[in-house]
Amino acid sequence: MSQITSGSSDHASADDTLLRDLRSAADLVNKLAASLDDEAVKAPSVLPGWTRGHVLAHLMGISEAMARQVEYAKRGERIDLYDGGYEGRTARIELAAGHTAEEHRDDVRAATTRALDALGSLEPQEWDLPISYRDGVVRDGAFALWRELTIHGTDLGLDYGPETWSKPFCLHLLDFLAARVPEGRHLVLQPLGLPPRTLGHGGDGVVVSGMLTDIAAWLAGREPSLSSLRASAAADDVDLPELLPWPSGVPATK
Repeated sequence: MSQITSGSSDHASADDTLLRDLRSAADLVNKLAASLDDEAVKAPSVLPGWTRGHVLAHLMGISEAMARQVEYAKRGERIDLYDGGYEGRTARIELAAGHTAEEHRDDVRAATTRALDALGSLEPQEWDLPISYRDGVVRDGAFALWRELTIHGTDLGLDYGPETWSKPFCLHLLDFLAARVPEGRHLVLQPLGLPPRTLGHGGDGVVVSGMLTDIAAWLAGREPSLSSLRASAAADDVDLPELLPWPSGVPATK
C-alpha cells in the first residue's frame, strides 16, 4: 500500500511541477507579446512564411484548443483538438494573423489564462482523464502546450533563443522527439556535462555532441543558437543526420 501511495504522490508532484513550468512559459510568451507594436507584429518570424502575427495567432489557437480538451475531459467527453481539423486551424491562424498588436496581446493572454485555469482546476486523478489529442490523457495535452509556448516563444525572433530553454524542458524534448530518429539508425547524444543518451535502435549510429540546448533545438527543427554541435561516425566528422517529421497526427508545431 505504501508503494502505491508514494507513486501517486510522486506523480502529483510531477504534475505540480509541469503546471508551474507552464505558467512560467505562458508568462514569458505574454511578456514577449506585450513588447511588440503593430509594425513588429507584421515582421517575419523565425518560421518561413509566418509573421510574428501568425505565431501569436497560433499560440492563441493552441492554448484555446488545449483548454477545451481539459474542459471537455472533466465532463467525461472528448472533442477534436481543432474545429475543422488541421484545415480549420490553418484558416483561423491566417484570419487572426493580421490583428493589431493590442488584439494579439489580449487574445494570447485570454487564451493562456483559460488553459492555465483549466489545468489548475484539476484534481490529481484528473490529469489521467482521456482526451482526443494523440489519444492521450490530459497530462499529454499539458506537455504539448509547454512545448508550444516554449518553442514558439523562440520563433517570435526576439531576445529569446533556444539557449534560454531550461534543462528539464530540453530533456523532455530529447524523450519526446526520439520518434524523429529514422528507422535503421540510432543517435548517441552527448550533451556537455551530462550522461550520453541513445535514441533509436538501428545499427547505423551517429554521435551528436554539444550543448544540451543546441541538441534540443536541432531535434526540434530549430537553429542551434550556440553553434556547438558536432556529429561523428566511426570517429570521423559527418553532417548532422536528416530527421523524420515532427511526431504528430495534427502537427504540434509548424
